[in-house]
Amino acid sequence: MHFKTGSGQRGWYYGDQGDHLETSLHMDIMRPNVQQEQQTQDDDLADLLRRAATADKTVLMTAINEAWAAPGSFLDLFLESFRHGEGTADLPRHLLIVAMDGKAFRRCVAVHAFCYWFRVAGLDFAGEQKYMKGDYLEMMWRRNGLQRRVLELGYSFLFTDVDILWFRSPFPRLPAGAQVVMSSDFFVGDPASPNNYPNGGLLYARSSPAAVAFYEHWQAARARFPGKHEQYVFDMIVKEGAPAAVGAAVRFLDTAVFGGFCQHGKDLGRVATMHANCCVGLENKLFDLKNVLDDWKAYRARVAAGDDARGFSWRVPGRCIH
Repeated sequence: MHFKTGSGQRGWYYGDQGDHLETSLHMDIMRPNVQQEQQTQDDDLADLLRRAATADKTVLMTAINEAWAAPGSFLDLFLESFRHGEGTADLPRHLLIVAMDGKAFRRCVAVHAFCYWFRVAGLDFAGEQKYMKGDYLEMMWRRNGLQRRVLELGYSFLFTDVDILWFRSPFPRLPAGAQVVMSSDFFVGDPASPNNYPNGGLLYARSSPAAVAFYEHWQAARARFPGKHEQYVFDMIVKEGAPAAVGAAVRFLDTAVFGGFCQHGKDLGRVATMHANCCVGLENKLFDLKNVLDDWKAYRARVAAGDDARGFSWRVPGRCIH
């Protein structure tokens, strides 16, 4: 089915907030063929990117399904973190939310301006999608393909999982000159080292022929590692060393700034993000992330009051660690 925005534009997305989501449905008799449908989605993606991007054609991206988008769940907490960060309040203006199913899409349009429904015929991504179970693998590889398409359309992106809280703008803290930058579960001290432990939950790619070539190499390598997710394959090809023809500089993020439950810095004066990695179960992640946001609010209140915030740090994420 097609959803149509109140402004009269067609597509798989809802545009500017304030438009009203119409419920006019085109029945299957009116449905275009698969090729036309794909072109429609591609056109809509390009239009959304144009409207959401910064002046230098960069967008933030996240992906949600029904389980992650429910009221009071990760999407709400994710968006709330921008409101409490330092210099982050305007970042959602450049955020494209990719909905993996219809219910996630409808939830997105209720709370955000730029929502793209990424439809995949024959697959249902609405459930929790536990690690390496069900349609998890295909969901992650399809997401990877969408990231490549964004690069091909001429846009740089910073992709973030929705179980990451944002406290400071990441862009001044990204390694200079890198085409592809990935966060780390564990950081070994050198952003160029292939011995870092990659985590695709925070991934920056600068639109360039080198970045597109890296994605092509990455996706082609899937056939050599059957049954593995895109993060595993990324780790393998980085350790192998990308072919010279690819030419993309790959770097990793320091967990002291871009941290998570696996490893994070204790200096809240430096932190930019916190990821609920090394944790199984949506309820456990959500519980501990709420505590993280509460700790951040307490830190900000202390700083605002002029109190000494040195030594103030996070509580141990009890449900995820234990």
